[in-house]
Formats: sequence, structure tokens, C-alpha cells
Amino acid sequence: MQLEEIKAAVAALRNIRGLTWPSTFEPQRQKGGDLDLLDWLRAMFGFQRDSVRNQREHLILFLANVHIRLEPKADPLSKLDDRAVDVVMTKLFNNYRKWCKFLSRKHSLRFPQGAQPQEIQQRKILYLGLYLLIWGEAANIRFMPECLCYIFHNMAYELHGLLAGNVSIVTGENIRPSYGGDEEAFLKKVVTPFYRVIRKEAGKSQHGKTPHSAWSNYDDLNEYFWTSDCFSLGWPMRDDGDFFKSVHDSRPVTMAGSSPQKDSTKSTGKTNFVETRTFWHIFRSFDRMWTFYILALQASCVSFH
Repeated sequence: MQLEEIKAAVAALRNIRGLTWPSTFEPQRQKGGDLDLLDWLRAMFGFQRDSVRNQREHLILFLANVHIRLEPKADPLSKLDDRAVDVVMTKLFNNYRKWCKFLSRKHSLRFPQGAQPQEIQQRKILYLGLYLLIWGEAANIRFMPECLCYIFHNMAYELHGLLAGNVSIVTGENIRPSYGGDEEAFLKKVVTPFYRVIRKEAGKSQHGKTPHSAWSNYDDLNEYFWTSDCFSLGWPMRDDGDFFKSVHDSRPVTMAGSSPQKDSTKSTGKTNFVETRTFWHIFRSFDRMWTFYILALQASCVSFH
């Protein structure tokens, strides 16, 4: 906390001006002014307390490291430069923006028109904090980056609605996050359903004894989120959504080299390519090594001829 760049990042995170807090969320800390933007995200979306602590340190160091390396130097150093925030956003959201472009969807990183620079910076840090908190609790879903994009896309849209004060046309009240801000709500209601699918598929592998064509790995499951079909899951997600169905119970296995078979019941699984391994796989995997051996043999035969 003695370094100026750290103080600058901490001060930026503590800019909670204009945010509405639930009255029941840590009232003592609210009175003492000891809350920051990540605490607000926890109150709204139900992230875990310790995860928030970890990602707070992560984000502070991330911002501070970029802030101190800016050229020309930030002046004053004790105030977080907008350029540092923009650099971090570019790095973190590069894949998300590409995903939105690929699926022809407008991204959810939205900012108020004509707002003050501090308000814009606050909004950017909220998006950064939201992404890191999602990533921090994602567990095995981290191996499915486009699935993370889908989750962030919907939660960032809800975040925009919260900050804009949007009103529900059904209830007439301010829009609230779909999964609420209860303790561990994100882990239990968002991460757990995805984890169950991953766990079920991993169980089908029988510790690697089952052929690859009989179960889906991370890449296979992640393929679903490279198609616009993923938006049919909705938000909040439907329990009967295609992704949460058994991926092989209703679809016959597609062999390598053949086109996927159409089925009346959509399900997630091997959609583009099925890897079928045989004894010849060892030659295919090490083709460069075998090529080198053959060329070396030819060279030695020529040299000794």
C-alpha cells in the first residue's frame, strides 16, 4: 500500500459513487465506508467472499503494473490513468470481442453517453471486476473459454441494466440480476449446472478406457458456444436447454470423416470432428520424427554409397 501505483488502483476501486447497496449487505462496513466496487458486485451477483478478496488483489496488481509502465508517465502517479484501464480491458476482453463478432452479436460493454470521466472509469472497472470474479469461480469451466464468454455476456448486460436503472415492464420495479445476490448464488446456480455436464462426460471416459468417440471433452462441449444455438439457453438458463441434455443418450456416435447425423432431438456433443484412435495413431502423432528418421537413413545411404 506504500507504492503510489497501488494507492491509485485502490482509490479507483473505492469509487462507489452512485451505486445503490442492499440495506442488508454488511451494514457496518457500509457505515464505515469500507466497501469497494468488487464488494458491490458480490452484493448484486452473489460471488463468494474469499473469491472477491482474491480477485481484488488480482485486479489491483493488474492495474498498478500497467499504470506504472505507461509512456509517457501518468501525472499524477497517485491517480489511476484511463490508459491503464483501457490496456487491461483490451487484454481481458480480446477473446470476448472476437466471440461476439464471430456470432454477429453486439457486445455488452456499454457506457453512458456524456458521462464524466470518473463515471466511465468506474464502469470499466466494474466490467473488469465482473469478468475476473466469473473467471475466479469458474473452476473447470475455465477450460471452456467461449462458455465463459457466454456467461459474461449475459451478466454484463444485467450489470448495464442495474447501472442504468432499467425498469421491468412486468413488475414495474428496477431490474435485478437473474440469480440474485444470495451468498454463493453464482457458484450454485451458474457454475454448478455446467460442472455437472462436464463431470458426467468425464465419467463416461472411464479413466481413458472409453474411445474418444463415446464421450465429450472440454473442446467438444465448448463447440456449442461457438454457435448461435447457445443463446437458446436463455438467461436465466433453462434447465431443459440443449447443453444440459445428455450429450450421447439421444445421438448416435459420428465416426471420423463422416458428416454429423441430424437428429430430431438436439443435443450437445461431437459436432464437427470425432477423433477415432487406432494403432496407427502412434505414427500419425510422431510423423515428423518418422520423417526425420527416413531422411536421415537416405542421407546416410547416400554418404556411404
